[in-house]
Amino acid sequence: MDNKPEVMEFTKVQKTTRNPSVTSRRVELRPSSRNRRIASNSTPATSRIYVHFILLLLIFTPRVDSSWWYIGALGARVICDNIPGLVNKQRQLCQRHPDLMRSIGEGAKEWIRECQHQFRHHRWNCSTLDRDHTVFGRVMLRSSREAAFVYAISSAGVVYAITRACSQGELKICSCDSHKRGRASDDKGDFDWGGCSDNINYGIKFAKAFVDARERMVKDARALMNLHNNRCGRMAVKRFMKLECKCHGVSGSCALRTCWLTMSDFRRTGDYLRKKYNAAVEVTMNQDGTGFTVADKDFKGNPKNDLVYVEHSPDYCLLDRAAGSLGTAGRVCNKSSRGMDGCEVMCCGRGYDTTRMKSVTKCECKFKWCCAVECKDCEDVVDVHTCKPHKRPDWLDLT
Repeated sequence: MDNKPEVMEFTKVQKTTRNPSVTSRRVELRPSSRNRRIASNSTPATSRIYVHFILLLLIFTPRVDSSWWYIGALGARVICDNIPGLVNKQRQLCQRHPDLMRSIGEGAKEWIRECQHQFRHHRWNCSTLDRDHTVFGRVMLRSSREAAFVYAISSAGVVYAITRACSQGELKICSCDSHKRGRASDDKGDFDWGGCSDNINYGIKFAKAFVDARERMVKDARALMNLHNNRCGRMAVKRFMKLECKCHGVSGSCALRTCWLTMSDFRRTGDYLRKKYNAAVEVTMNQDGTGFTVADKDFKGNPKNDLVYVEHSPDYCLLDRAAGSLGTAGRVCNKSSRGMDGCEVMCCGRGYDTTRMKSVTKCECKFKWCCAVECKDCEDVVDVHTCKPHKRPDWLDLT
């Protein structure tokens, strides 16, 4: 019955403890009673200075949340001591396995592209910030559905990148899955294990050790949420492992088969996690701090394999630096759609501007012997619709 105050108090704590300067900031920002005493015993001028100091601290203190994501921006220049925000265990793994870090860096580019593909028609479109160590900015400080998806897809991306690098022989520490030996069977009959099965178990093991390291240092709802969603991401990659086979026999018959396990295209993982995002479950921390309680009392089932979130998302309609929202002003929308990409939804009811543009495409292509294809350049006029900016209140123009 009285769980609400506990959840609200806990939410305040987790927002401050996600930053690297957690020790110093926790002392100053958590005890609200202490702040009130300071304010009551100060002169108005001192109080103003104190408020300005706190505001500057909030604005300019670096906020690094899972900064290993930034490895993708470093490319081949991965130097463990220069990656911001790594905790000690992550830095040790980085120094011990620099070749794995390069694979993780390439994987980071891939899962960020996948995130942007999945949300390309949404108000929040997985935008990244250039030269920002947090990659996504303040939007990840909120324990929202979007944060749940990003943590899941990033964890899946590490599994995918490491597993692929193992199978391609790019890493000294791992190779193909050596356990896939001997005979086995499926619905088509018996087969022999052969080829190079993807070593998904090693990918999951390393991803868990590296990605979860930061979250295991903190005991709050956000840490539990991240750990849960990290696991969902890892398991999503394993879920889409597939059996590939090569037939042996007279005239290519499948009298004998050699098979191996391989990962599916990462798009399948992205599509799956996107569906999980749509059905994400709101949770609160249980009283002993060891797990979650589903917020909806009518929820039936086990959220073990669902993405979970603690806080509701902003609407992302307007530019809001505090929430990390970039707004939708200037975003391209689909006039004829009634979905998330439609102008009514994307523009949040502000309306849209229409620009007539010319596009040139290849048309009337013909094959010419031998051996070329000749095409004409065709001009087409298309209407591009973009969301109007937020209208300033009239009273602001009078001041």
